[in-house]
Amino acid sequence: MASPGRGLVGRPDAGFSTDGEEGLAQAYRNYAPLVFTVALRALHDRQAASDATQEVFIRAWRFRSGYDPAAGSLPGWLLGITRNVVSDALSARLRRDRLDHLAVALGDHRAAGPGNEAIEALADRVVLDAELRMLGEPQKSILELAFYEDLTHQEIAKRLHMPLGTVKSHIRRSLTHLRSRLEAWHAAP
Repeated sequence: MASPGRGLVGRPDAGFSTDGEEGLAQAYRNYAPLVFTVALRALHDRQAASDATQEVFIRAWRFRSGYDPAAGSLPGWLLGITRNVVSDALSARLRRDRLDHLAVALGDHRAAGPGNEAIEALADRVVLDAELRMLGEPQKSILELAFYEDLTHQEIAKRLHMPLGTVKSHIRRSLTHLRSRLEAWHAAP
C-alpha cells in the first residue's frame, strides 16, 4: 500500500490522476481526515463538513486531469479545492440565512396589524408588474388595461384597435401563463 502523499506507482501523488478509481480511493483514505478537519473548522458543523469533504473528492475526481504533481502536492491541491468548497458552502449558508431572516421579518410584518393590506397590495403589484413585463406586447398592454384600468374586453379592443376575439385570446393565454408562473413562484422554497 502506498504511504500518504505517494501515489500507487511510487512517485509522490502520481497515482491519483493515473490510477483511476483506486487512486481516488487511496487519496480519500489518506486525505479525507485532513479535508474534513479543515472544513469542520471553517463551517462549525459536522454534517456540513462531511458534505464538504464528499464534494471535495467529487470535484477532485471530476477535475483530476488538472492535477499536476510537478506543480504541487496532492494534499495542497485538495486543500485548494477544499477552500473553494468551503467558500461555496459559506456563501450558500449566508444566502439561506438572509432568506430566513427576510421570511421571518415579512411574516412578523404581515402579523403587525393595521396597514398590512396596503403593504400586501404593493407587494402584489410589484410581482404582477414584473410578470407583465415578461409577457411582452401586446399581452402586457392588454392585461394592464384589464387589471389597472378595469376595462372590459370590448373597451380594450376598441382602445387598441384590435378584434375582440384577438383580445379575448390574448387575455386567456396570458392569464393561463401568469397563473402557472405565480403558482410556481409561490411553490418555490
